[in-house]
Amino acid sequence: MLASSSRYRAELLQRLRIDFVTASPDIDESPLPAERCAETALRLAAAKARALAARFDGALIIGSDQVADLDGEPLGKPGNYERALDQLQRMRGRVVVFHTALALLDTRNGAVQCRDVPTEVRFRDSTDSMLRRYLEKEQPYDCAGSAKAEALGIALTERITSDDPTALIGLPLIALTTMLLRAGVTIP
Repeated sequence: MLASSSRYRAELLQRLRIDFVTASPDIDESPLPAERCAETALRLAAAKARALAARFDGALIIGSDQVADLDGEPLGKPGNYERALDQLQRMRGRVVVFHTALALLDTRNGAVQCRDVPTEVRFRDSTDSMLRRYLEKEQPYDCAGSAKAEALGIALTERITSDDPTALIGLPLIALTTMLLRAGVTIP
């Protein structure tokens, strides 16, 4: 069971060729005061899984959340063009750490496995006109940090460093596979 309405996460989970359903958890995704970006991502991933536990008794529930960290400042989903442009302008020429947190809740016994899979992204020093063209073509308003590396956003990046290439897209499959194997799921 995937606790997400994200089509990106569902597409990634399909790669593992396991049966799953999706449901949208209804939680407040606001960071808490003085909470670090990685802590926010971990808390929200676990909260998403727990939010659906009563509806999916006897299931394994996958929760995931991503927070972009620009020198300690969380960058969430921009929601619109203006906020996306502001995010991209502030990120250009800099390194942003995308914290993609994962939680696997086993409702059969209440066990929760959690992990943060950070990805460092160095952004190019793109011009405003490049950023505007990108936003007009991609419209990444539902992505933390406004840059979709799996699509045209890759042109804005200079380097990506991660232990899991799927983490930046929103669901770290290497870490998830480890968690599912520990929970007794056979893959492949």
